[in-house]
Amino acid sequence: MQRPRHDFTLVIPVADRPRQLGECLASLAGLLERYPYAGAVSVLLADDSLDAAVSEQNRALAEQHSRAGLPVAHLDRAAQRALVQTLPARLRERLTDLLGDPDGGGRLGASVMRNLALLWLARRHSDGRSRLVWFIDSDERFELEAAGGGVCHPDYLHTLDRLFREQRVRVLTGKVVGDPPVSPAVMAGTLLDDVLASLERLTTRPAAAPCSLHDAPRVSASGAAYHDMADLFGYPPTKPAPYHCPLTGAHTHADSLADYVARLDRFFDGEHPSRMSFYEPASLAPAPARTVYTGNYVIATDACAWPIPFASLGLRMAGPAFGRLLKAALGESFVTVNLPLQHGRALTALGRSECRPGVAHSAQGVDISGEFERQYFGDVLLFSLEALIEQGYPRLTPAAEAIKETVVAVEARLNARYARQQAAVDERIGRLEAALAALPAGWRTDPAVAAAWDSLSRFARALRHNFGPDGAGWRRVNAAGHRQAWVERLTLALARYPDAQAAWAEALESG
Repeated sequence: MQRPRHDFTLVIPVADRPRQLGECLASLAGLLERYPYAGAVSVLLADDSLDAAVSEQNRALAEQHSRAGLPVAHLDRAAQRALVQTLPARLRERLTDLLGDPDGGGRLGASVMRNLALLWLARRHSDGRSRLVWFIDSDERFELEAAGGGVCHPDYLHTLDRLFREQRVRVLTGKVVGDPPVSPAVMAGTLLDDVLASLERLTTRPAAAPCSLHDAPRVSASGAAYHDMADLFGYPPTKPAPYHCPLTGAHTHADSLADYVARLDRFFDGEHPSRMSFYEPASLAPAPARTVYTGNYVIATDACAWPIPFASLGLRMAGPAFGRLLKAALGESFVTVNLPLQHGRALTALGRSECRPGVAHSAQGVDISGEFERQYFGDVLLFSLEALIEQGYPRLTPAAEAIKETVVAVEARLNARYARQQAAVDERIGRLEAALAALPAGWRTDPAVAAAWDSLSRFARALRHNFGPDGAGWRRVNAAGHRQAWVERLTLALARYPDAQAAWAEALESG
C-alpha cells in the first residue's frame, strides 16, 4: 500500500532582509502555481531581525501571502522567548548551545533560528499526518539558471514527496547553484587569479573595439572550485576561470571592463563573478551524503531529534559539521539529491546583500573581519569534530582535556595553513596593484575606463585591508588571547554536545 502524500512546512530564517525575503516567497508562490500540490504547504519565518520596522515588514509579507492562499507564520523574538520559557528550567541551560539566549539582545544566528523553528513545529504538529520540514534561506529562489543558458523549473514538492515515500530517507540535502555557499574569507585567492587573468585578456585588446569576450563558454564551478583551500575537502586545485562577458547589444571592451569591475564590488558580500555554478540536470537517485547544505535540506518528522549542533557559536561550516554527525548516526538514510536551489547573495539594485552578518560596510570601505573569524573557527570546529568522530565521538566522548588536545592540534595546523594562504593572497594583491599601475596607453583616453580603473583601485585597497599581511581578519583571529579563548569555547561545546542532544530529546517529550 502506497504511503500517503506528505504535507510540507518550509522554514526560512531571516535577518533584516525584507526585499530578499519577498523575492523568495514570490518564487515559492510561482512554484506552487506552476506545479499545484495536493498536500498542505505552509511556511514558517524564523525572524532574527534587529530592526523592529524590518520585523514588521516580514510580518506584513507573511500576512500578504497568507491572504493569497499560502499560510505563512511569523515567529518573532517575542514568540521565540515565549517558546523557550515553556521549557522546564532544568532544560533551558542545557539547551543554550542549541537555542542561544533570546533575551540576549543581539542576533541569534541562522542555526539557532532553525532550531527554534524545529522546536516550535514539533510542539504543534501532532495530528499524525506525514509531514516534511524543508529548511531554505531567504536569498534563494526556485528557478535555476542552467549551464547552457535559460531557466529550469524543477517540480520540487512532488519529487521530494516521492523520494521520502519510496526511499528509506530521513534527512535529504540538496545543494545550491549560483553564488557560492562559502565565505569571501576563503575565496580571495581564486578571485584574484581570475581578476588578473581577466584584466590581461581585456587590456591586450583595443578598448574601443567591439567586445570579443563572448567566446568563452559559461563554466559551472563544480565541487569547491571557488574555495582557496579546496584540497582540505578533497578537491583538486583549479585553473583561472575565463571571463564571460554577459552584456548584450553593441558594446566595447571598455564597456565590458566597467561591467566586470562593478560586479567585483559584490565579492565582499559573497559573490564570485567568475565562479558561479549552474544547474545541470542529472539523475535524482539519492546518494550518500556527508554535508548538510543548511539553506536546502529536508527532514522527516521522525528526524526532529536532530537539531543543528553548536548553533549558538554562530560559526560558518555549520552544515559540514552537522553532516558529519548525521552521517555517523544515520548512515544511508542521510542522502543528497540533485535538487538545488538558486542562490543569490546580493540585490542588483543595492550592489550588495541587504544584511550580511560579519560584513561591515561604511564610508571608509568594507571590513569582513567578523566573517573571517566565523570562517576560521568554523573550520577549526569542523576538523576537530572529524578527528573526534574517528575516535567514536559522540557515542564515546573523550574527557574535556583530551578534546582540548585535539582542538589545539587542529587549530595550530589550520593557523599555519591560513598563514600560507594569506601570504599567497598578498602576493596576488601585489600583482593586481602592479597591473593597475601599468594600464596600456590605448586604454587611458576612455573616460569609462578611468572610472572603472578608480573603482578597481578602491577594490584593491579593500582587499589589502582585509587580506594583506596585517589584514583585519587575520589580526582579529590572532589577537592576544583570542585564539586561546576560542579553543576553550570549542572544547566546551564539543564536550557538552551529547548532553545537549539528550536535553533536546527531553524537550521534545516535554511538549
